[in-house]
Amino acid sequence: MTRIKLFAMDVDGTMTDGKIYMGESGELMKAFDIHDGYGIHEMLPSHGIRTAIITGRESQIVTNRARELEVDYVLQGIRDKASAITRLQKELGIGKDETAYMGDDIMDLAAMSRCGLSGCPADSVREVRNHCDYVSPLAGGKGAVRDFIEWLLKQDDRAEEN
Repeated sequence: MTRIKLFAMDVDGTMTDGKIYMGESGELMKAFDIHDGYGIHEMLPSHGIRTAIITGRESQIVTNRARELEVDYVLQGIRDKASAITRLQKELGIGKDETAYMGDDIMDLAAMSRCGLSGCPADSVREVRNHCDYVSPLAGGKGAVRDFIEWLLKQDDRAEEN
């Protein structure tokens, strides 16, 4: 196995519990897990892994959280996540086997197919759970991203030993 160089993830249902709180003027709130944030901000960069958010929705809340976590690439309003992954791979000069993706719904499957490793939260839709290399025992927004990161880093450590 080649070491991962890019970790990309969905937001709603992956970094969050999938609930969108709406008021009269639009989206009010999303809840993010602090443990996921540590994995994204501290663990991945310390292993030389770049980070990307690829989400179908557009949200200032996501922009704010991504800035706080110093996410390298924030792609919002993306319907074709597979093409977005391919563009990032070309830009970074990396291959499929150097890319990991975490998502929770049907829109994420094509992106996952362009990556060497894929993961999802426990409460993902069945089609995604059946496709992934790793299904976290944790739900989206409840530490599933951190859990996948820890699993992924163990896989990378094994690759380095060989």
